Amino acid sequence: MSSMKVWRAADYIRMPWKNGGGSTEEITRDAGEGLDGFGWRLSIADIVESGGFSTFAGYQRIITVLQGSGMVLTVDGEEQLGLLPLQPFPFKGDSQVACRLIGGPIRDFNLIYSPQRYQARLQWMDGTQRFFSAAHTVLVFSVADEVKVLGERLNRHDCLQLDGNTGLLDVSVIGRCCVIELTAAA
Repeated sequence: MSSMKVWRAADYIRMPWKNGGGSTEEITRDAGEGLDGFGWRLSIADIVESGGFSTFAGYQRIITVLQGSGMVLTVDGEEQLGLLPLQPFPFKGDSQVACRLIGGPIRDFNLIYSPQRYQARLQWMDGTQRFFSAAHTVLVFSVADEVKVLGERLNRHDCLQLDGNTGLLDVSVIGRCCVIELTAAA
């Protein structure tokens, strides 16, 4: 049987970036404290100027612009296509990454996870959708003013977390959101 927790955006804890260049609101994580010991971590970062990203050796990252015009990332010396709102982009946590803001400050959404410890799937949904998941942990992050999932109402940037799933979970979602499925690596 799964346990369910709803994380409210108003309660997220703000913490400094590893490189000291800005701050992040941590949504949730599996374990550890500060920037150490976690197997996966979900957060929102405010980027007010172009610059470098913190490195997370041994981790995989998936970043998505939530608000603002977007950014262009340079990963290990190679400039990528512009990253616009709600377009996820994966990269290795130990890569050297810098961003150039397209039209001013942005907010982004980050999943950082250890691929040695977890398999992760991230997808954006909009409208009324139903999905099935056998993942141990399922996260539903709202980017709409209201998202309905499993009888819960999520406001903008709230997150529902289901842990301990041992079977096939049937989830219906109404609204624009991100669904993340995390399963311990075999």
